[in-house]
Order: sequence, then C-alpha cells, then structure tokens
Amino acid sequence: MAVDYAVIVVYLVGMLAVGWWGMRRAKSKSEFLVAGRRLGPTMYSGTMAAIVLGGASTIGGVGLGYQHGLSGAWMVITIGLGLLALSIFFSARIARLKVYTVSQMLDLRYGGSSGLISGIVMWSYTLMLAVTSTIAYATIFDVIFGLERFVAIILGGTIVVAYSTLGGMWSITLTDMVQFVVKTIGVLLLLLPIAVVKAGGFSKMAAELPDDYFSPMSIGGQTVFTYVLIYSFGMLIGQDIWQRVFTARGDRVAKLGGTAAGVYCLAYAVAGAVIGTATKVLYPNLGSPDDAFATIVKDALPIGVKGLVLAAALSAVMSTSSGALIACATVANNDIWSRLRGKVAPDGDDAPHDEVKGNRIFILVMGVAVICTSIALNNVVEALTVAYNLLVGGLLVPILGGLLWKRGTGAGALASIGVGGVTVLALMAWKGILANEPVYYGLLASLAAYLVVSLATKPTDAEVLAAWRARLAGGTPTDASAEASPATAGA
Repeated sequence: MAVDYAVIVVYLVGMLAVGWWGMRRAKSKSEFLVAGRRLGPTMYSGTMAAIVLGGASTIGGVGLGYQHGLSGAWMVITIGLGLLALSIFFSARIARLKVYTVSQMLDLRYGGSSGLISGIVMWSYTLMLAVTSTIAYATIFDVIFGLERFVAIILGGTIVVAYSTLGGMWSITLTDMVQFVVKTIGVLLLLLPIAVVKAGGFSKMAAELPDDYFSPMSIGGQTVFTYVLIYSFGMLIGQDIWQRVFTARGDRVAKLGGTAAGVYCLAYAVAGAVIGTATKVLYPNLGSPDDAFATIVKDALPIGVKGLVLAAALSAVMSTSSGALIACATVANNDIWSRLRGKVAPDGDDAPHDEVKGNRIFILVMGVAVICTSIALNNVVEALTVAYNLLVGGLLVPILGGLLWKRGTGAGALASIGVGGVTVLALMAWKGILANEPVYYGLLASLAAYLVVSLATKPTDAEVLAAWRARLAGGTPTDASAEASPATAGA
C-alpha cells in the first residue's frame, strides 16, 4: 500500500505546485477569473470534461451501475447531453458576451433588474456544489488514509482552496488538465477493463445478473425525465459551467471543444455503469451502492494501479470542487457584494489590477466557508437537491428566455425567479426535499410567470436590446454600451 500512498501524495503535491505556477500567469481580473479568455480546443475540452464529471459522476455513477445495471448510466448521460446542447446551441453566444457571471448576462439582457436576486440563487447553488464535492473527496481521503471525517475535509479542502486562491482560473485550468488525464487513464483505461475481466467478462455478467441489469430503461422513465430536468438543464445555466465557456478563445473553440467534452461524458457514463455492474457480480451484498467504487478499487486492483485509480477519483471530485469554488467566489464578489456596496464591477476585461487581490480574497473566504459548512452538514444529497431545484426552477426560464425570446422583460424575469423559487421551496416543504414535484411545478410556475408578466409589461428598452444584440454579435463592452450603468440602475 506504500506505493499507492506515494502515488496519491505525489499527485496532491503536484496540484499545489501547478497552483503556484498558475499564480505567475494570473496578472489581471480576466486572467484570474476566466484564464484570459484564450484557451484552445484541447485545454478547453479537457477542463470542461473535468468540471462536469465530478464525484457524483464517478463514485455515484458506479453506484448507480451497481444498483440498476447499464441503465445507471443515465444520470451521467444527461450531464453529457446537457453539455452537448449548451455547446452546440448556446456556447458561441455566451462566449461573445464577454462577461464573468450569469447575473451579468441577465443585467445586459433585461437592463439590470434581476442581477442581485439571481446572484443569490446562483451563489447558493455553487456553494452547495462545492460543499458536496468537498465531502466527497474527504470520503476518499478517509478510505485511503483512515482519517477522521473533519480532518479529511480540512486536508482536502485546504489543498483545493490553496491552488484555487493562488492562481484562480489559470491554476484550476492547469490542474483540471492533469486531473482529466489522470481520470481518463485511471477510470477508462485501467479500472474499466480490469473490472470486466475480474467479473469474468460480459457473458458471465449476463449469466449472473437479472435481465433488467442490461435493459437501457430499467432505472425508470420518470427518473430519466427528472435527470434531464435537473442535470441537462442545469448544464445550460450553471455559473460553474458558464465560467468555463468564458475561457474559450473563440466561438469555434467553445462549440467544438464543448462538443468533444460532451461526447467524452457519454463514454464516461457507460464506463461507470459497466464498472458498477461488474462490481455487482463480484460483491453482490454491499451495504450501500456508493461503496461499489471504493470496494472494487481496494480489492480488485494491483498495487500502484490502485493508487492511480484512487488519484483518478480524487481528480474527478477536486476538479468539480475547485470549479464550484471559483464560481461561488466570483458570484459573491461581482453579483452580491459589489451590488450591496452600490459599486458594480466592470464586466469587460480591462478591470484594474487590484481586482485580482479582491477576487483572491473572496476565493479564500468562500473556501473557508465551504470547509466549515462541509464539517457541519450531514445530509449532502438533500442540500444539493435544494440547490439544483432552486437553480433550475428559478433561473432556467429567465436565462433561456433572454437568449431566445426578445419580448421577455426584466419584470418578467424577476417574477419568474421569485415565483419559481417560492414554488420550489413550498413544494419541497410539503412533498419532501427529494420529491420530483418541486422541480416539475417550479418550472411550470416560473414559465407561466415569465410569459404573463413579460406580455403585461412594457417591452425592454430599445437601447438595452441594441446593446444586447451588439454584444451577442461579438462587440466589446464599450461598443455595446453595456458596462456597469444598466446593472447599477437595477442594483
């Protein structure tokens, strides 16, 4: 086991070293928050795949395969489909906006009427995403080193916060590329074939397990539909995902690189389900499906390979955690704190040099908050469900409506966020946090409020729409006349 420990320690030290090196490149707000908007297709697709495929996709995906067979791939498939839809239909327009947050996009589109409330919703989502990722890699540390839960959280959290604070998006991008390579080798090239061979091949797996383990829809149609609503639509509007789109060098990179990442997600989904199915053959009586990944790694892999695969699991979780952390800090600083102070930061790339220091401080503060929340929180699944339900139920309609329907208004967007959010919260209190109804009816209420209020109120000012169209066409913030003034008016 000493060799496996060495592999993992070298990996963790390497993450810190890359973070230190990335600090030398983060010399402006644009470099720190969106890697200078100059990632090429290889780095863009690798880092995008790294952030969307976290602990839920790796440990949870294998667990679903253990529980449901091949249909357990659906959760990660819907993540991949959402990323494909974002990349093919929306990423080019999003990249051309040259903003830093989803709320700044809403300000540009609607004239600054919904930035603060949407920022609070988005901040809650990114905070809980970072928290759940932190607890996930703490669990891995516990399996590897046998650490107490709070010690594992502090150790893992400190590493992620350190490299994220040092170099911002550049550090996260560089570490994500390393993490992408490690988990491709560890999960796809090593764990997948070894697990299938250990289980006796597909013929023995088919003979040992019930037929529904090999049915594509045995997980249930309603479950797949819920996954689409939460994960596919969540990919379209999450700050953590958009912030990666903002790093693309151009429209073509955002579209093609994102498409490649989406296809990779589909392959990763199938691999996780197959690994889980093979684990069911080898260890049919595990106490929890989520134990499947750790069990197959611990008992079936040789020395050295085991360390690399555990490092791959850490890679998957830490990439999501670091992406969620910088997204959380960006929203907290630019969409909440700046607005409460009445001083909205510029959305272009020429912000003053000391903006780096301010954003670095926010990452550090949010990182400490994430670690403390992770230690205090018990039911992670419920917390993440609340965040995703609020995100999709409150923000999906005004964001997609702003991109697709020119008659949508700021009042309609505010009503949509408020009505959708309240409906989600009320139904979660009534039906239960894990029920499907909150997100279903929250979306319907949000859509109805958006349509009715938008049609009942005065159309968005022509100058605001002209600035919006100019920015979508690739104009600069100055050319589009869409700097801080609209946002300030609605703060």
